[in-house]
Amino acid sequence: MKAICKTQPGVGLAVRDVPEPSLGRREVLVRVTRSSICGTDLHIYQWDAWASSRLKPPLIIGHEFCGFVVAVGDEVEHVQVGEFVAAESHIVCGYCKPCQLGQAHVCLNTRILGVDVDGGFAPYAAIPAVNACKTDPALPPEVATVQEPLGNAVHTVAATDVRGATVLITGCGAIGLFSIAVAKALGAARVIATEVRPYRAELAMRMGADAVLNPTTDDVLGYVRRTTDGLGVDVALEMSGHPASIELITQAIRPGGEVSLLGLFSQQVALDLNALIFKGVEIHAIIGRRLFQTWEVMQNLLHSGRLDVRPAITHVLPWHEYEHAFELMASGQSGKIVLNWEV
Repeated sequence: MKAICKTQPGVGLAVRDVPEPSLGRREVLVRVTRSSICGTDLHIYQWDAWASSRLKPPLIIGHEFCGFVVAVGDEVEHVQVGEFVAAESHIVCGYCKPCQLGQAHVCLNTRILGVDVDGGFAPYAAIPAVNACKTDPALPPEVATVQEPLGNAVHTVAATDVRGATVLITGCGAIGLFSIAVAKALGAARVIATEVRPYRAELAMRMGADAVLNPTTDDVLGYVRRTTDGLGVDVALEMSGHPASIELITQAIRPGGEVSLLGLFSQQVALDLNALIFKGVEIHAIIGRRLFQTWEVMQNLLHSGRLDVRPAITHVLPWHEYEHAFELMASGQSGKIVLNWEV
């Protein structure tokens, strides 16, 4: 079969003929129908410092994908051939202390599909059966494949109480865009977003933001104070990884408010801890998805019809146009990009 691979250190990816994956006793074989591109995949494509320190090519990349189970291992009982599934990318050990305490999302021995082991940018992928999350086949495949990153948004938002709240979201990459819709679905009264790129600012409005401001040209703090009677926002969700967003959130959050931090920072960040302490702010550091509580919350939201993430999915391309897909993503002129493996 042909797969999109990181064949060697350096910029770029390549299509290679690789064997169809063998099936372990506790694994399922998935015929991939759609996969989607993550910022992590872009880091791998560009071969930045993180990628060069983490990956050991050759490797099939891709950790966001969905498809139909076509075979199951001898010890698999809860997943059946023919079921539609989406992949949970974090393969956890099950025996370290976090796993035993129900905190598998911070497993000490996590391996990630498409990063540490072969992933889903291929017609077939073998994954642990426990990582095959059953999905309603009525869900559009373009939505099914983005459940993994959507779960990050659900985890980030659901860590706070957004019911009736005014919410500030800094950064409208894919997960920031998803978070707008998730916050509204969970009962937020008002969502204010910040984004520097006009294309993504427009997407943020389509996702349901009440206001989208450019932090480099607009007085975001002034707007927040005017629209909250000077009190500040109830909840702030940091998605950008930009140091300036931390200062903004520190000033914009009201006393007793909640902050969720998901964005990753490439440099040291100045943090006024005294300001946050004297405000009594509750801070949540977020990574991944709670396994598998977040999946249940997310799928219930999708099935209820309250959550629609399709406006954030801007491109669906044949898988062999992956080079164009990565160019689009690097340009910032896209939302979520999906690759179709059925063409």
